[in-house]
Amino acid sequence: MEGMARSNSSRKTDTIAAARRPQVRLPPLVPYDGGGLEPDGDYDGVRFDGADLADESGPGARFMDCALDGCAIDRTELVRARFIDSVLTGVRGVGTDLAGASLRDVEVVDARLGGVQLHGAVLERVLVRGGKIDYLNLRKARLKDVVFEGCVLSEPDFGDAQLVRVEFRDCVLKRADFSSVRMESVDLRTVAELDIARGVERLAGAVISPAQLMELAPAFAAQIGVRVEA
Repeated sequence: MEGMARSNSSRKTDTIAAARRPQVRLPPLVPYDGGGLEPDGDYDGVRFDGADLADESGPGARFMDCALDGCAIDRTELVRARFIDSVLTGVRGVGTDLAGASLRDVEVVDARLGGVQLHGAVLERVLVRGGKIDYLNLRKARLKDVVFEGCVLSEPDFGDAQLVRVEFRDCVLKRADFSSVRMESVDLRTVAELDIARGVERLAGAVISPAQLMELAPAFAAQIGVRVEA
């Protein structure tokens, strides 16, 4: 019995905690009036359908129970903005500034983005599904209960970020930067392509598959100064 107890305890310890996904249920929405974003604006229950928000400025704005469908957000300034119980579908843009933003219970679906600034942001219960994001800047961000699913992240920067219960499912990570990152219950096992440019030594707190271990073995060996020669 004592041996069985130890075995059960070991299994519990080895089990990685799953991320809690957002459960977004939008109420009836009112159409966006097209008047432009405002600093510290309050958008509650609004549908932005194909809106061109490029070069708009709404620092500190709050979006609650909102839907953004097919919106252009090139260079949109949303520093310290808050997105709560909202769904962003098919948004596209380059240079969107979301530094210090807060995303809670948010779904991002089929986004096509480049150079998004999310450094210092807080993401909690966020699902990023499908689409492609290039040069995603999440330096010093805090991610908790976040799922990246079926998407392509090209050169994402997680430098000095904190990741707790983060899952990468059937997605592609190209030239990822994990420098100085802190991880807890991070699941990388089903990543379709795992390419780590920097920070392979910071994977403590993550779980990888045996195949990924073999692929990363040269990088692990280099970190501890081991030369591998035939």
